[in-house]
Amino acid sequence: MPSNHFEHEVLILTLNDCPGRNVRKAIGPVYGTSVRSRNFAGNWLGSLRAIFGGRQKGYSKMVSKSRNDALAQLAEAAKARGANAVLGMRFDSGEFDSGPGQAMNEVTAYGTAVVLE
Repeated sequence: MPSNHFEHEVLILTLNDCPGRNVRKAIGPVYGTSVRSRNFAGNWLGSLRAIFGGRQKGYSKMVSKSRNDALAQLAEAAKARGANAVLGMRFDSGEFDSGPGQAMNEVTAYGTAVVLE
């Protein structure tokens, strides 16, 4: 099986099919979710940077880590259900406050677990 960026035993594609491979069995929807926050100092500095504009490197790193964690959990969920691939993978994300000065980032990866021939 071709390897993917996250080096799991599960192929994750945003496509609804896998060219050159047939779906032998559709298992169903699978999800992986990651929730992260920055520490107080990181949130404070991010708020200060937002006043002056510009790229938010700290938040970008946090979102990237959340996305990678969600993909890893998605692959594990698919593998646990006997799948060797996830098709139609998408991301959903949001942010919420968990208290004064504490922003939380949530990323969910989801798709259809399948067995490819």
